[in-house]
Amino acid sequence: MTGIYIHVPFCKRKCPYCDFYSVCRPELYEDYTQAVCRNIEAFKGRDIKCDTIYFGGGTPSVLSAEQVDRIIDKAGKCFDLCQPEITLEANPSSVDREKMSGWRKAGVTRLSFGVQSANDRELGFLGRLHDFSQAKSAVETAAQVGFRHISCDIMLGVKGQTLESLWDSIESLTALPVDHISAYMLKIEKGTAFDCDEMRNAVADDDMLCDMYLQTVGQLASKGFLQYEISNFAKEGGKSRHNLKYWHGEEYIGIGPSAHSFFDNERYYCKSDVEEFISDKVQSMVVLEDDPDKAEEYVMLGLRLTEGIDIGKAEELGGKELGENIRKKAALFQKQGLCVVEKGILRLTPAGFLASNSIIGELLW
Repeated sequence: MTGIYIHVPFCKRKCPYCDFYSVCRPELYEDYTQAVCRNIEAFKGRDIKCDTIYFGGGTPSVLSAEQVDRIIDKAGKCFDLCQPEITLEANPSSVDREKMSGWRKAGVTRLSFGVQSANDRELGFLGRLHDFSQAKSAVETAAQVGFRHISCDIMLGVKGQTLESLWDSIESLTALPVDHISAYMLKIEKGTAFDCDEMRNAVADDDMLCDMYLQTVGQLASKGFLQYEISNFAKEGGKSRHNLKYWHGEEYIGIGPSAHSFFDNERYYCKSDVEEFISDKVQSMVVLEDDPDKAEEYVMLGLRLTEGIDIGKAEELGGKELGENIRKKAALFQKQGLCVVEKGILRLTPAGFLASNSIIGELLW
């Protein structure tokens, strides 16, 4: 089935490390909501079966419960929704009990909070608008109003972060009523406020990042959060069904400025311009002409997951030479503790995930 991604390009303030498209334009929230509904309407009558909707951003939680309700209602009228997982990303600083209760009534089934740390000093460095007390209250309130699937993000490699402070943050997060954790390494993205020598020298070095990552994997496992993707961990039944579509190579429709789509065997994206998105009757799409090689895509996406790849399938997609190269290189990586090969399935270990880019390059070329 198809997934629907809705990019909400608004933030109260731009985080200094974030390179996702967003603007601080609250006066556009309503016009944007109407534009999203128009674009959903364009798919009416095509009998498209969908089982996930994901509100990403930006900060989707700046939208009111009524605006989110209208979007979900329109999707229900224009797509064949099949017991959908509906996720909404939220910042602790832009939620309250009434709003979250409204989202729940509108059909949102899962909230993903951008907590990032349980250490207030680290949150200050990241430019977050909340402290941990506020984040804790937001998560607890979400559970109280009926959310059974709640995710929290945590950042590794923040200036001044130690193995001990990271451990404490994970202890604090896993004590909350959550069933999913996403753990990301802080990366200095081009064009962000952190894109300067001072900040590049402030983040953790590679050795410390590796130690932090491996500690995180082990600590989360001890709390019942099993790794299923490089950066994602879940309790039983807590995996993100929508994000799994990307990694499994399934179809998804993107709506909103900067949103990407893979639908009807074509890849395309909407321009990163919210005013153009609002003014156009239907969003203008740019088709991506360079379709990735099927075998390369299968290997690159599949090795992000702990379930790994079927070497035989990679060989079917890419030919005998590719299959032989994967088997040969995988045998070497297995001796180094970077992967495991069992019954034709190649999986990366946590140490392998840390070197995944170079490993995938060796396997493919």
